[in-house]
Amino acid sequence: MAAMLPIPPDDLRCRRRGGKTWRCSGWRIHNKSLCEFHFLKRCDVKQGTSHGHVQSSERRNGNRKFKRCHQCNRIDERVVECRKCYCLSCIQTRYSSVTEEAIAECCPFCSGNCNCKACSCQNQMGTGNVEVEMQVSRGEGKFQCKEKSDDEENYNGKTDTSNIEVEMQLNGEQKFEGKDNNDAEIEMFARRTNSKRRRISSKLPRTDGQHSQAPVKSNYCHQCHRSRKRVVNCLRCQRKRYCVTCISKWYPTMSVDAIEEACPFCRGNCNCIACLRGNKIDARNVNMPTSKEERSQHFMYMVDLLYPFFKKFYHEQMREKEIEAKNRELKLSEIEIQQSVFEINERVYCNNCKTSIADYHRSCPKCSFELCISCCQEIRNGCLQGGHKLTMKHVDWGKGYLHGGEPLLLPSVKKSSSRNQTKLISRKHMRLMAEWKVNENGDIPCPVEKLGGCGYERLELRCLFSNRLLSKLRKKVKKLMKIHKMMDETQSSKNTSSGSNAASEIDSCNEKLRKAACQEGSVANFLYCPLVDDINQQGLECFKYHWVKGEPIIVTNSIEMTSGLSWEPIVLSRAFCAASHAKGSSNLVFRTIDCLDLCEVEINIHQFFKGYLEGREHSNGWPQILKLKDWPPSKHFEECLPCHGSEFLSALPYAEYAHPYYGILNIATKLPPDMLKPDLGPKAFIAYGFGEELGRGDSVTKLHYDMTDAVNILMHTADVIPSSEQLAKIENLKKLHDAQNQRELLELEHERRQKECPSERFRSEFFDPLTIEASDGGALWDIFRREDVPKLEEYLKLHHKEFRDVYCSPVEQVVHPIHDQTFYLTKHHKRKLKEEFGIEPWSFVQKVGEAVLIPAGCPHQVRNLKSCIKVALDFVSPESMKECMRLSKEFRALPHKHKAKQDKLEVMKMCIYGLSNAVQELEKLNE
Repeated sequence: MAAMLPIPPDDLRCRRRGGKTWRCSGWRIHNKSLCEFHFLKRCDVKQGTSHGHVQSSERRNGNRKFKRCHQCNRIDERVVECRKCYCLSCIQTRYSSVTEEAIAECCPFCSGNCNCKACSCQNQMGTGNVEVEMQVSRGEGKFQCKEKSDDEENYNGKTDTSNIEVEMQLNGEQKFEGKDNNDAEIEMFARRTNSKRRRISSKLPRTDGQHSQAPVKSNYCHQCHRSRKRVVNCLRCQRKRYCVTCISKWYPTMSVDAIEEACPFCRGNCNCIACLRGNKIDARNVNMPTSKEERSQHFMYMVDLLYPFFKKFYHEQMREKEIEAKNRELKLSEIEIQQSVFEINERVYCNNCKTSIADYHRSCPKCSFELCISCCQEIRNGCLQGGHKLTMKHVDWGKGYLHGGEPLLLPSVKKSSSRNQTKLISRKHMRLMAEWKVNENGDIPCPVEKLGGCGYERLELRCLFSNRLLSKLRKKVKKLMKIHKMMDETQSSKNTSSGSNAASEIDSCNEKLRKAACQEGSVANFLYCPLVDDINQQGLECFKYHWVKGEPIIVTNSIEMTSGLSWEPIVLSRAFCAASHAKGSSNLVFRTIDCLDLCEVEINIHQFFKGYLEGREHSNGWPQILKLKDWPPSKHFEECLPCHGSEFLSALPYAEYAHPYYGILNIATKLPPDMLKPDLGPKAFIAYGFGEELGRGDSVTKLHYDMTDAVNILMHTADVIPSSEQLAKIENLKKLHDAQNQRELLELEHERRQKECPSERFRSEFFDPLTIEASDGGALWDIFRREDVPKLEEYLKLHHKEFRDVYCSPVEQVVHPIHDQTFYLTKHHKRKLKEEFGIEPWSFVQKVGEAVLIPAGCPHQVRNLKSCIKVALDFVSPESMKECMRLSKEFRALPHKHKAKQDKLEVMKMCIYGLSNAVQELEKLNE
């Protein structure tokens, strides 16, 4: 006679009652108030079926979401399902080191690591087919196991997996008095499985360490987690297999023979959900210089380039300190500057110009108004900049105006609104700024309340770094330069001689150069275009020769250094959705930008990527070009797309400069770990493309500056071919656009005649890269030289009304021609620029796998010829520190609320930390 289970305690007992005396003695389900029997009965009543008569089709459709956990043998709705189900409670308590995704792909039972009561005996027996008889005695569970040989099992090669038969019988003379909780669980488990045989399948055969066993044939696909008829087994690992359907869908570039030789899992580019989220490619072990001589040369090279900026900054602070000593009638050595109390992860900004403060500044002791040293000097000189406010208003003229129609408003209203579109600060605010002057004793007062201050009589001098820190750093740098004999004049002559030798070697090899311009009088009409093998052989000398002159560099086959992870839209969509669900977010809507009117468009992720491959169009047939900037929106690309982030890092050329973690010459990596760092990427830019230049609504990144150096790699392209009917509609709409341009430009003829246009005309060849390499290209790049920026700005100011911005309205106001990011020079304007000013950009077509390195301070623009997926990363090289400083000064002069106003880079503070880090490393190497 079978023994009865003990009555559970009240908190674990089913709450089903019948009258005053009877109560169900079953164990309640986890997080439920009823036992399994009464809970399922209630669910069946709600669904209109009787208990035990639910149709099998309804069970297959998932009406019953509650499944039994293999570990605790309880029914729960929160389970992770593989061959066996495991509830979340058991995963957290018993398998805390394994993620839910890994269990969904291969549960502990399949991998042979299950530690439940039934599988504990199997783990002790090793391989083969085992028949287990479990007997539970009082106080402890005893297992008696008998092993069946493969001959007795009559094994054939057609079965999918090895089988283990487990038979558990409970001793009928067992009593339940005085049992602890562990014994009660064993007895309850044995009671439920009494007189039942279960056939448990393991994913792979286990070995006992002494006798090897051939892998068992299986049709289980690692990609889709289904059993398929046609699968390709990997000969390298002999564990993973991929079905033919998944190979054609997810790995179209790999042949069956290649997968058979080494599967995507072995290659490290498997794009199943579990691998995309769990397996990161180790891209941080980059080949950085390890020898003492190389590291010493790199750090001294950084010191030599950064020290002049630090020296100038140090003298500016000493000048401010002298003024403070003079105002307080003290000696310079007697001045002790109070250190401001700020968190290390807090950015300190000037309240007037909104730029970051590196060290010395003036602060109000009452209202904490902060003023940088530059603003203090301008107040003393009577030419204070900053503080201007900018309000941009864009007028929507209606959908018809986008394609040549008349605006909705009257022409008189249009003119008045366009004149008032951009408003600077009022005259009253300007008068208050002019009245802010130095006191008679030389002190700078706190501004009035309307300017953000309190009107206190004096701003005190404060510092961020501790006293004597910068002076000690200056002495250490001088000492190191004497030791290494790296004086300024000597080092500059060495760099010139070595650079000329590297230049002669580069120019002698035409295969490493790519024509990008036809500018007369310029030597740099060709860009350095090395291969990855050339970088490994030549090192950094050739790179430094071109980089210090501000020339962009193109690395042609950078993705050959990667594992080959797919960047197809379906793979990115799958990875992003899986990461979003893991974080508990169900928002799969993108905020994209429509390139026609530059307005935001919300679109589902699947619809966006469908348009990426097939294209989208407006109701009138005009292509709808959508672009997604700075994606994913989170700060860390590697957290949202871990495998793709590691794949991109492994594709970075010149890792000594560009690597965001271990770049020895990347100054951005020298910031303290607990300091608030600028968001330098990586970020993805996904946009539709169109081969023909439309004139309106092109897939472009408008002309702009990057405050830092940048590397941009084209990872994927998709060619969308429009139909003949759509092309005919596009041509008709272009005629309407041209007519509208003629009407609006007639109003500007009188104004243009009054302006002074350059009389000299330059007639020379115009270089168009699309006539050479447009077939296999993905994006057209135009990068201007640093020395051509003044002429470029003059041209944009002269012809700014010929360009269109938001709502396809003409550009009415120009604050800064490049920082405004409102201009894209078409082929017509580039030809016109060369005719009037004699300059042209470096123009080239970027292909898949090419990495473009853009120096800081070079204005550039991009147009997508195809649908493109590009990933960009910013870095700060010591050669570009001069341009970074210049751009920070330009950003400082911009009005408030300008799109390029924020100074998140903190260039001077980054320079101080970079110099300090180099000095510390050199001291360690000299020891």
